[in-house]
Amino acid sequence: MQEKRTDELDELLETMKPEQLGDYYKDNKKYMADDKKTFSYYMKDVLANKNLMCTNRKICLKDIYSIAGVSESYGEKILNMEKHTKNRDLILRFCIAGHFLLDEVNRALKLYGMNPLYAKDKRDACFIVAINNRKYELFEIDDMLERQGLKKISKEE
Repeated sequence: MQEKRTDELDELLETMKPEQLGDYYKDNKKYMADDKKTFSYYMKDVLANKNLMCTNRKICLKDIYSIAGVSESYGEKILNMEKHTKNRDLILRFCIAGHFLLDEVNRALKLYGMNPLYAKDKRDACFIVAINNRKYELFEIDDMLERQGLKKISKEE
C-alpha cells in the first residue's frame, strides 16, 4: 500500500463537512502524524514536494546532512526525532540545505519546538533576507552574517 501524501489529504479536507471528520480520521489513521514525529513528516513532505517540482535536481537527505555538517546517522536521528537538539542553527541548516522557503523554515522550526525566524532579531533578519533571495549556500549566508558582525551559521570545524 502506498503512502498518501499530505496534498492528497488536503484535497479530501477541502470539501469535507464537520460531521465527516470521524470517518476521515478512521480511514486515514495510518497517515496521521504522530505528535512526536510531526517535524519529521513535515520535513520529508516538503523535500518530496520540492523533488517533484524540480526535474533537474533531487535533494537527498544524505546531501542535507552533509551540507548541515553532521553525519548521516546523527542527521537521521535528529530528523526522525530519535534524538533532540537544542541547536536551532542545525535545524536552520537542514532547512537551508533543503532550499526551504521562509514559511517552510518557520513551520519546521515551530514543529521542532523552536522559535520561528524573527524580523527584529539581527541574525534572524539576515536569514530571512537570504532565504527570500534564494541564497541557499551556507558560505554565502556566512558571508552576509560576518559582514554584519554576526555569528556564522556553518558548523565550525
